[in-house]
Amino acid sequence: MERAARLIKNNKFSQRVFTDDDFARAIWPEAVGKAIATHTVRVKLVRTTLVVEVEDAIWQKQLHFLSGQILDRLRKVIGSAAIEDLEFRVGIPRRQPQRAPTRETVAVFDEAESIQDPVLKKLYRLSRKKATA
Repeated sequence: MERAARLIKNNKFSQRVFTDDDFARAIWPEAVGKAIATHTVRVKLVRTTLVVEVEDAIWQKQLHFLSGQILDRLRKVIGSAAIEDLEFRVGIPRRQPQRAPTRETVAVFDEAESIQDPVLKKLYRLSRKKATA
């Protein structure tokens, strides 16, 4: 991965296709590992500072203590000192897209179910239907 990163970074044609921001996002999981990469939300390069959004303040504090090691690893993977500093921010939790509830998923309580007599139960439901119509 390190060789590939250096080849892509030094190639003139890849510099037209990939920005430094794209490159930093691509190498982030390789540089920090799968465990840390799953707890980071976004990676963005601002000038020479790599800004990383994390899940919560605990991850922010832990990664701040590891920032020197992470920075060394990033420089090793990139092959240059393009990233000079790391900044960890607590990201805003994103809500997942939700579907509207359908009739099948909504559990409706029907008070007619508590009536034991089937004739009275049917009469109750018919009268309720007339009243709500």
